[in-house]
Amino acid sequence: MENSNKISIIIPSYNEEQLIRNTSEVVSEIMNQNNIPFEILFVDDGSKDGTWKQILSLSKDNSNIHGIHFSRNFGKESAIYAGMQYAKGDCCVVMDCDLQHPPIKIVEMYRLWEQGYEVVEAVKEDRGEESGIHRFMANLFYKIISKLTDIDMMNASDFKLLDRKVMLVLLNMKERNSFFRALSSWVGFKTIQVPFRVAEREAGESKWSTKALVKYAILNITSFSSAPMQIVTICGFIMLIISFVFGINSIIQYVTGKALGGFTTVILLQLFSSSIIMICLGIIGYYIAQIYEEIKGRPKFIVSEKC
Repeated sequence: MENSNKISIIIPSYNEEQLIRNTSEVVSEIMNQNNIPFEILFVDDGSKDGTWKQILSLSKDNSNIHGIHFSRNFGKESAIYAGMQYAKGDCCVVMDCDLQHPPIKIVEMYRLWEQGYEVVEAVKEDRGEESGIHRFMANLFYKIISKLTDIDMMNASDFKLLDRKVMLVLLNMKERNSFFRALSSWVGFKTIQVPFRVAEREAGESKWSTKALVKYAILNITSFSSAPMQIVTICGFIMLIISFVFGINSIIQYVTGKALGGFTTVILLQLFSSSIIMICLGIIGYYIAQIYEEIKGRPKFIVSEKC
């Protein structure tokens, strides 16, 4: 009896012209060999190369391949949510176009879903080939976000299988700046993890520079937690303690009749306090900017073409 539970394989793609065809062939072959009904949904995140032309060509030759093309680059998170919105399967799996997420793992994840699991998370056994600074920054970010969210994110990835009900919960969250990797764990449901090894890229270069990772980290930490706002309170207490110490010292000098010297100390205190104030204003300003982005109510993405 043929399996009727269809899986939607969502593949965000940005300037992946060299990889689209090979990825679709590898994934299709694995799904067909294991008799799993599937659709492949490529989400072209405003690519500047021939990515969309490749998707169009493949969709004409294979009815299981579909595509969405953004009007411009909106980012990977938006591409994932667009994929979930347009997916027609009973469950979906999100994977990278470069095949660093091994497609053969989808079969294992799908079988676990058939057993009743609603979220199947693929966790990294290693991070693959990365530069030292990139690895350090990535580990630092995941340590911070794990601490702030009380969710173990150290080996987390976007490579996840989600049941249809989980997809609907995530799509009904109205926040514009969403952190898919954390939110898909935060929502709960019956969850299991499967380990995987990060494979080497088939072609092209990673789109994640250290600068992009830092920007991504700041955006997701502030969108998922208000903990950085507590830095303002901590800095305020530090300044209070310093002021209290120097205040007592000034009173003692006044009572004992000693001259109140220390021009250098005054300058250093002014510089220190000004720096603290500017840092605090920067943190507050960033959160206000996030609020401003949210209340404008602009869509997460704009689809210009479908196939």
